[in-house]
Parts: sequence; C-alpha cells; structure tokens
Amino acid sequence: RQGCYGEVISVSNHKGADPLSSLSQMAVKVDPTSLAVGVGLGALVGFLVSKAVSKGTLVNPSIDKASAKVVTVKSVKDIEEYGKNKDGKAVFCRCWRSSTFPYCDGAHSTYNKECCDNTGPLVINA
Repeated sequence: RQGCYGEVISVSNHKGADPLSSLSQMAVKVDPTSLAVGVGLGALVGFLVSKAVSKGTLVNPSIDKASAKVVTVKSVKDIEEYGKNKDGKAVFCRCWRSSTFPYCDGAHSTYNKECCDNTGPLVINA
C-alpha cells in the first residue's frame, strides 16, 4: 500500500504476529511545515492561556496611587541633611514597599523573602 507522501506501507496481520512489531515497521513521514505550524500554535495557545490565568504584579502597590506618575524630587542639600541624621548615608527605597518612601525602611527584606527577589536600597554616602 502507498501512503499520502508516496512511502510504502506494508502491514502484515498474520495470525499470531505481534501487532507492535508490524507497527514499528511502518514508515511515518511528517511534513515539516505542518509540524512547525502545530508546534507554533501549541506554543501560542499555551502563552495566551498563561496570560489569561496569571495576574500581573504591581511594582508600586500603594505609594501615591492617586497620581498618574510618582516623582520624588530631592536636592543635594536634602540628601546631605538626611545623611547627617543617618550615619552619613542617604538610603533610598527601590522596592516601593517602604512606609517612609522615598527613604528605605528595610521593607525589601520581607518582599524579597515573599517574592524570591533580590531588591535592595540605593545607598548614597552623603
């Protein structure tokens, strides 16, 4: 018998013959384009399902949410003054979880444990 792509398929179904051995003798050819389309569609469906199921995590969960954009402006003098009160260092939050934002209060430690992240503060020697 001839298959769709011209390959010869022979299946013998003699009484007592092992059906698996006759299957292993069958030649199967897969069209590369069909394979690529199938894999691509499978990946796309998986990606879309994962996007639909997962919820995005906010970088900024609570700081100044009424504003369209959070902007903190500090002068060099402000940083120097803050540094004088804190052992000569100005320590700024980068995890967006500090209760003293824009300054760091160490909240990144809890955040890092919960989220398996490695966020830390910006430290400026004033």
